[in-house]
Amino acid sequence: MTPDTAWAVPFVLDPQNLAIDSAVAFCVSVLLAVMINAEAQAFMAAFLGDSRVGAKDRFHFNAFLHLDILGGICYLAGGFGWPRTLDIDTGKLAHPRLYSVIIRLAGPVANLVLAGIAGSVVTFMKMMTWDPRVFLMVVGVNITTAIYNLIPLPPLAMGMLVRELIPQDAARARSLFLQIGPYLIIALVLLERLTHQGIFSPYFDPLIKTIFAYSRSL
Repeated sequence: MTPDTAWAVPFVLDPQNLAIDSAVAFCVSVLLAVMINAEAQAFMAAFLGDSRVGAKDRFHFNAFLHLDILGGICYLAGGFGWPRTLDIDTGKLAHPRLYSVIIRLAGPVANLVLAGIAGSVVTFMKMMTWDPRVFLMVVGVNITTAIYNLIPLPPLAMGMLVRELIPQDAARARSLFLQIGPYLIIALVLLERLTHQGIFSPYFDPLIKTIFAYSRSL
């Protein structure tokens, strides 16, 4: 099996047919995806006004500190997930609702940028006839993470946009939407895997595969 066809995209761990090399590459790719997503949000928050000195959730580039339990479970079950939610002080933002959405969107945008960088490394490694399978996994996982952020449920970026569209005076609804979002995402992912009925994949996977194929052709 060649590196280009070693894994399906999006990649999902299969306990019944698990290869150690693919599992390790997937875990490394997840850590990179989580780290770059969280750090990009932290950078954008600081850039837009929410600057904090010595904040423990920002600019440490330690992927393990960015891991979210539910987000990690979602990676294992569905091939995508999210980092620990970055705390934002909206009082420091000139336009709180707009800037909050921009901060959240910075995460998946950074994932696409990292996928592009990894794709360039893949091209170089192919020229040198080296095995690029780990970097191919980095490309695939980051593209998958970015595209699945289009799911309109928090804490994914599009879900945070939907949350900001809920009227400010409906504080209880906003809070409830934020709380149930992660559990609903995982429930739907597990339902899709158990029933083999497409819920998210028919809409997102073709786009992921197209972008992945394009990144390999560069």
